[in-house]
Parts: sequence; structure tokens; C-alpha cells
Amino acid sequence: MSGVVVVGAQWGDEGKGKIVDWLCNRADVVVRFQGGHNAGHTLVVGNTTYKLALLPSGVVQGKLSIIGNGVVVDPWALASEIEKIEAQGVKIARDKLVLSDQACLILPFHRDLDAAREAQAGGASIGTTQRGIGPAYEDKVGRRALRVADLTDPEAIDWKIERLTAHHNALRKGLGLPEIDVAKLKQDIAEIAPKVLPYAQPAWRVLNAAFEDSKRVLFEGAQGVLLDVDHGTYPFVTSSNVVAGQAAAGSGVGPRAITYVLGLVKAYTTRVGGGPFPTELKDEIGKKLGEVGHEVGTNTGRARRCGWFDAVLVRQSIALSGADGIALTKLDVLDGFDEIKICVGYKLNGKVIDYLPAGVKDQAACEPVYETLDGWKKTTRGARSSKDLPAKAIKYVRRIEELIGCPAALVSTSPERDDVILMRDPFKA
Repeated sequence: MSGVVVVGAQWGDEGKGKIVDWLCNRADVVVRFQGGHNAGHTLVVGNTTYKLALLPSGVVQGKLSIIGNGVVVDPWALASEIEKIEAQGVKIARDKLVLSDQACLILPFHRDLDAAREAQAGGASIGTTQRGIGPAYEDKVGRRALRVADLTDPEAIDWKIERLTAHHNALRKGLGLPEIDVAKLKQDIAEIAPKVLPYAQPAWRVLNAAFEDSKRVLFEGAQGVLLDVDHGTYPFVTSSNVVAGQAAAGSGVGPRAITYVLGLVKAYTTRVGGGPFPTELKDEIGKKLGEVGHEVGTNTGRARRCGWFDAVLVRQSIALSGADGIALTKLDVLDGFDEIKICVGYKLNGKVIDYLPAGVKDQAACEPVYETLDGWKKTTRGARSSKDLPAKAIKYVRRIEELIGCPAALVSTSPERDDVILMRDPFKA
């Protein structure tokens, strides 16, 4: 039995899609355990690019793929994504995709509320994707959410919608939105239900049976630890727990099912949306990182902010998720730089600290303390062995390992699926 959890160790966008897809070759089951369709995963297979949001990356390889109870699911988005992927030639068989019957639903008024709040906030907005993720999680913890299982129970739909509309219509009135059209909502739900219910099952039973059968399970995280609702740069965070420990709660297995935690780390730093970013570069170097790295959000199309590698933040993320190793991605983007900087501490109020403080004011005031390394001119792109890397690139990787206190298990050197240097197989660790 082996359970490998993949989590982003920065602000998301670390290249999880490719790494998860690559690891799928070694896995029997792939599980999504948190987030919603705000998290885009890009897979490049040959000449075909697949852009996934809700679907676990395992669907492309025909692996058993599970959307766990910790995910909030927009059923319309899920149906659309299935149609899109099938149009690309990938058959989503009903015995290969499992949708937890305990997962909570994102409904149209969640999207309305998300967008209205962001518009009203103006300069104080937190940069949500406006896809209703946060409001759906609010209803989940408020114990009024509609769940997948409810789609088979008209009575449950009736009384839950009554509870939901009582809450949301008050919010909508304050935001200048019309009341929810209950008749249309019920009609829309009735129309979408048959498209998603064939995949609905008690996902926890399927997953536990897989472990009993000694299957290799890959838990696919979304976003990144620095966007965790508890441990991230609050309030500029997502609405769910992103850390590796959530894999158990968000899928329905015990913590002993997790045998290895792989932290995804980009060779530099990016983030989408607002919030603190100590190493952000608003100069030509930052622009170059964005252009060479094609730093645009998979789902949102928003340009990512770019900066040097921040070892302080990654060391913190590694500790919070208990990572056993990292997958270092996009090393090739740094090819050709004369020098490369790594943030090794922050200066705050005249003192150097080795962690990101919790307060918003202190986070914004942190100034990076840099260590400078020589760059390399020989390309790393497409390397599949450490022997193919320039000596200075190897030195860079080793220095990152030292600073974050965690070894590199994988190094990715291009968007292509097979351009990976394997140093340690997480499924055999």
C-alpha cells in the first residue's frame, strides 16, 4: 500500500498538472481532495494539451479517478469539462470516474455572490476567480449546502433551497442583486442532475477498497500551501485547507494511508491575484520570467506576478505539509541568466527573520534578504538526467535543498511529460 500526496508548496501554479500526470504512470488511483474548478491543471501529452479543473489528472490515462468529499463541485462545470475532454478523444468511463456523493455543490447564486463581493470591494478585493468557490464553502460550514446525494431527493432539494434562499436573498438585497429565481434554479438542477449522478458513489468506500487491495494512490492537491485558509497569506487565500493533511479528511481515509508527501516547487516564485509577495520583481527580470515561463493562469487567463525563489516561504510550506521530498519545476526558465538570487530571510523592523509573519501589515513590510548565485548559459531544457545539467544548475538545486531542508525527488526541465529527472520515486520511498 502506498499513498502519495502532491501539494503545491508556493502559491499554486507550480506545475502540478505535469508532475501528477507523470506520476500517474506509477499510480492506480488518482484523487482530488479539496478546492473546486478554480484550480487549473495543464497536461501536455505529445502534441495535445489538456486543461483540467475539476477532473483528476488520472482521467487522461484512464486511471480510476476520484473527486473527493472535500471538493466543492459545480455540476455544470463538471459536465462541460467531461464533454470537452471527451471531444479531445479521452473517454470518461463511468467505472473510471467517481464523484463523492458527499461533495457539496456550487450553485449559480454562489458565482453571483462571489463576483458581486469582489466588485464591491474595489481596491480591497482579494482576487478570487469569481467561480463561487468561497461562497460554496461558506454554505458547507454553515450546514445549509446542497450535496451531490441530494440530487436524488426532491424533498431534500426543496427544504435546502428554502434555507439557502433565506440566507442568500438577504445578502443579495444588500448587494443590490435580485432575489433568486427558485423555479428556474430547481429546473436547472433537475436538468443537470442526470449528467453527473451516474458518477456519484460513496467515494470513501471505493478509496478504502483500493488501499485494501494494495493499490497505489495519488492524492492530487490544488492551489498551494501559501493559499491555505489557515496557513496561507490570509485573507489572500483560497477557501479550503490545501496542506497535505487535508488529503485524508477530503477523501475519506485515515492519515496512515499517506506514505509520502511531495511538495511541488517552482524554480522561481509566482502568484496570481492580490496579496503580499516579498520577492516580486516589477522590472525586466520579472517580465522575462513571465514571458519565458508563459506565466498565465490556466483557467483564469490572468498574468502571474513573478519573482526570485523564496526559500523562506518554501521552508515554511514544507514544514506545514511534512513534505518528504520536492519536485522542482521549470528549471529551464532560468537558463541564460548571468546571476540568480534566492531569498534567504526577511528584514522586518530592522531585524532579519526566517519566517513569514501572520499579520497583513508585517507581511507587506517584509523585505527580502538575497543570496546571489552564478547563472548558467548551457540549456537545461529537456534534460532527463542530472548528468545533462550544467554544474551551476546542479549547484542551484543543491542550494535550494539546503535552504528548505528537503531533498529533490524530481526535477522538471520542460512542459513535456517525459522531461523529468527522477532522483527518488515517491511510490518506492
